[in-house]
Amino acid sequence: MGQVVVVKKEELSQISFKRGLNRRFKSVAVDLDRRVEVDDRRHQGLAWLSLFKNSNESAVIEAIGYSEILVLEAGATLLRPGEPNESVFLILAGKLGAHLGDSQNPESVIPMVAGDCLGELSAIDGKPVSALVKAVTKSRVLRLSQDVFWNRLMAVPGVARNLLGVLANRMRRNTEVMLDGQRKQIELEYIRQELDVARQLQIGMLPMRRPWFPDRQDLEIAGMMEAASSIGGDLFDAFFVDDQRLFFCIGDVSGHGIPAAMFMARAISLMRIAAFADACPAALLARINEQLCAGNDANMFVTLFCGFLEVATGRIVYSNGGHLAPLHWRDGKMTPLPIPKGTIIGVIPGGKYIQSEVVLNQGDFLLCFTDGVSEAQTAAGEEYSESRLLNVVEAIASHPLESVLSHVRIDVADFSGDSKLADDCTMLAIRKLSA
Repeated sequence: MGQVVVVKKEELSQISFKRGLNRRFKSVAVDLDRRVEVDDRRHQGLAWLSLFKNSNESAVIEAIGYSEILVLEAGATLLRPGEPNESVFLILAGKLGAHLGDSQNPESVIPMVAGDCLGELSAIDGKPVSALVKAVTKSRVLRLSQDVFWNRLMAVPGVARNLLGVLANRMRRNTEVMLDGQRKQIELEYIRQELDVARQLQIGMLPMRRPWFPDRQDLEIAGMMEAASSIGGDLFDAFFVDDQRLFFCIGDVSGHGIPAAMFMARAISLMRIAAFADACPAALLARINEQLCAGNDANMFVTLFCGFLEVATGRIVYSNGGHLAPLHWRDGKMTPLPIPKGTIIGVIPGGKYIQSEVVLNQGDFLLCFTDGVSEAQTAAGEEYSESRLLNVVEAIASHPLESVLSHVRIDVADFSGDSKLADDCTMLAIRKLSA
């Protein structure tokens, strides 16, 4: 509990000003306001303590007798919930905090300062302590036994009335803390509702339909996005710009939460417009880069991989803006797709992008993914890695793409040992079914 110092009767008249730097370190200069405060309390004697205001000081000192002063270091515990208590404590110096139950939440702490008393309720009814009381700063606390407090001190005229005032002030302070806590809880619930709406809007922007393009027999497409927080910054999309040309893309916005989701919404909206205006993916990325650079004071960015698939021939023309290379399944083997690196999108005006081509034969597929998959980590910091992803997908490549993505997500969770994601997990797979 801290150092215990026994105070003699003749010393009690000095407890009001035996405190602060000027007593313990006389060579250290003391702040002028603090010195004035201490000098004022020296002249007031015990009257600065609310409990003894307008009371006979000599009678108070006689009643207190040889009580103890506890010296508590910051962080020391004075009272614990559930423990019995037979003392009343009067704070002489420093600051304590009362936490409801065992909670350490700083938002719910009730501050208690010099002049406050505590422990009287448990001393009255004999029930265990209901609050956790800890020293916030180094403090000095006068400990009074029940006999001293109730039978001797309360007999001093004016002290009982002062106690009611002290309790009333504390009740008002406690009420303010609880009302403030309720207000913050209401605000938190409102924010949660707003986040839920934002999550629903974000999900509505992504193609989450199952099955994807059910009327097409020449393609199989599957995609998923699981956010690390309520809302994420990853994106994917695929849609036909005409009957035989499919545009597809995957991206990863820097950061998480609402800012990333807003940037993601802007990026995906711009791509849907640009895909119908630019048949060249390199030109499309250059256009989007310029648009996202404009007004990007937050310096956010997105990595993007996109392409156009000619369904009849299987020819894919693609370009890349700083994203990870997709995996290409062909002839029983999974390999990374050769891609131009390209600069990230949204921060460097005038960025140039190049494009490449690949042909999907019947049965071939591409698996696009974000780093939330390949960079998932164990508690020891080991990464899932692209090579592990490649081996896992290669072993089940003949399965339906929906099953492939689901299997990968489960394997990532098993590998990391935690189903909760550290980063958004997004995948998009496209398979050519017919020649």
